[in-house]
Amino acid sequence: MNRRRFNKWLGSVACASPLTIHGQPMPGKLVRIGWLSNGPYAGTAMGVAFSSGMQERGWTEGGNYVVEPLYSEGRAERFPELVDVLLRRKVDLIIAEGTLSAAAARQATTTTPIVFFYVGDPIGSGLVASLARPGANLTGTGGLGTWTAVKLLELLKEVVSHASQVAVFVNSSIPLHLVFRADLEPAAQALGVSLRPIEVRSPDDLDGAFTTMAASKVDALLILGQGMIVSERVRVAKLSLEHRLPAIVPFKESVESGILMSYGPRLSDEMQRLPNFIDRILRGVKPADLPVEQPTRFYLTINQKTAAAIGLKFPRSVMVRADEVIG
Repeated sequence: MNRRRFNKWLGSVACASPLTIHGQPMPGKLVRIGWLSNGPYAGTAMGVAFSSGMQERGWTEGGNYVVEPLYSEGRAERFPELVDVLLRRKVDLIIAEGTLSAAAARQATTTTPIVFFYVGDPIGSGLVASLARPGANLTGTGGLGTWTAVKLLELLKEVVSHASQVAVFVNSSIPLHLVFRADLEPAAQALGVSLRPIEVRSPDDLDGAFTTMAASKVDALLILGQGMIVSERVRVAKLSLEHRLPAIVPFKESVESGILMSYGPRLSDEMQRLPNFIDRILRGVKPADLPVEQPTRFYLTINQKTAAAIGLKFPRSVMVRADEVIG
């Protein structure tokens, strides 16, 4: 076969392939997608971004796919039960928010494809063998790296320059949090800050955590990423304001709710990337063959209204670097 004939043949195969990302999905079956997260996605920026990305690839909610969402309401111990419900409903694919939901799904099934998002350390958490070749039935987005926690601490100290004691919300059931703590200690020493780790796993822990911080007279709060914080962001922001406590989180959505500042990828960006995984898997590609995608952009978001309410002023060095200023 000469080069011209070969190229023509190759092009015809590519056009006919069911794996074409932006082609029309194969007709017939209504695809059922299980959605496993801490709180609702419908009506949020995440939900809009996800639906838009699916539609770009020829998938219309209610037309050729439906989403069956189940929420833990911030209680990670419910994830195994919720996964079991989705599997009994015979969903074709599961979307899992965060490390703990993805881990529960992985333990429950080795056959149903799982696409996770906002997982800090997919390898260290035992979800995938490697980012390039995930293996098994999981893939998705994640892999923030431990440097992000150090960056959060540095930004917090830059804004709250007088801070000498910083509380850190940790969840020891998330492997990356243990690694974060190991890396944070030397960074804190270099900044002249002592850290006060406080275990926070569920909404039930929040009131006690803020009471502990008030008694300890901490100067600021660093919140490591976990799904429960996103679903409870309004409550966390309210408690932070009541205690006049400057706090930093990885999630922009928490700053919109009243937290002082955030630094990290946007969840809406993650949502725009998920449909590519889902589309390819539903067309026959194995999750094991789809590399995990790491965040490509990090955003600094600050809340001027919150700063004024707790008696702080953002230094110019932070203002000029902010991607978004709220209030």
